[in-house]
Amino acid sequence: MATIDITEQTFAQTLEGSEIVFVDFWAAWCGPCRMFAPTYGAAAERHPDITFAKVDTEAEQALAAAANITSIPTLMAFKDKTLVFSQPGALNATGLEEVIQAVKDLDMDNLRAEAGHQHA
Repeated sequence: MATIDITEQTFAQTLEGSEIVFVDFWAAWCGPCRMFAPTYGAAAERHPDITFAKVDTEAEQALAAAANITSIPTLMAFKDKTLVFSQPGALNATGLEEVIQAVKDLDMDNLRAEAGHQHA
């Protein structure tokens, strides 16, 4: 599956509709963003079971602000509608693959249990 462009209006619906969603916050004027785009697109082709979304921070300034984006590109990953990864900077193909695998392997039940214990 190719990458999809999401907006403030479609963000929540995108998270609702998929178990794992990666979001690339980018802008057309950003060199590292343009370098990361083909890597991100190739990963989307390799992992059709994951939603790979892109947010144009110029067009979606409110969404970028809500996500506390301070530098781009920033890659976020959500699993079961929970933010599990957020990192600025362009990853190489290997780095991106490692993050994808880590998110796939993440046990959300354990994560929720640990979060529950920390608040007890």
